[in-house]
Amino acid sequence: MSEAILQASGVHKSFASGDRRIAVLRGTMLSVAAGESVSIRGESGSGKSTLLNLIAGLDEPDTGTILWGGRPRLPAARANFLGIIFQSFYLIPELDALANVLMAARICGRVGVAERQRAADLLTRVGLEERTCHLPTQLSGGERQRVALARALMNNPALILADEPTGNLDERTGNAMIELLLTLCVETRTALVLVTHNAAHAAKCDRQLTLRDGVLS
Repeated sequence: MSEAILQASGVHKSFASGDRRIAVLRGTMLSVAAGESVSIRGESGSGKSTLLNLIAGLDEPDTGTILWGGRPRLPAARANFLGIIFQSFYLIPELDALANVLMAARICGRVGVAERQRAADLLTRVGLEERTCHLPTQLSGGERQRVALARALMNNPALILADEPTGNLDERTGNAMIELLLTLCVETRTALVLVTHNAAHAAKCDRQLTLRDGVLS
């Protein structure tokens, strides 16, 4: 196995609830190699989204360490290091598909000819060559999620975090989305952490984990 591009060690996270604290993650450990796909399943409320937020640097653990490529997480490096795919798409409704994909590059302060061409190429790769000028409201749920996938890949990230990416899709569309996601990650050698309730989707990843009682196994 190649070197780890994501390492989480001894991660604890709890949240206040009235006069007490509820432990969600209890010493969670996770290591993901470059190009590896890992699925995480668990009951609702088990802490899967909390773990992804910590990995992404959107929240801080109570204790423990999370490293990106062997280095501490730095907010300034997030847009280049990882891409995120959400269940609810989170496309900007006023922007067309191409502009939504380009937003990832815009966050990094670079939108030129090369970036526009890459965004167009990515939309072609996800089967939306004829939909680049369409607004999100003019796209189906599956098409919106494919735009989100292209956006996640825009900056050539080392890692993609996918949080229930098929949760708002029908079964057939969801299956196609997972196949496309895994295929593109293999092609680009992008590591993937997939949170899903779907056992069949989880089984398609290189490694399958379950989050239970705050611990991954």
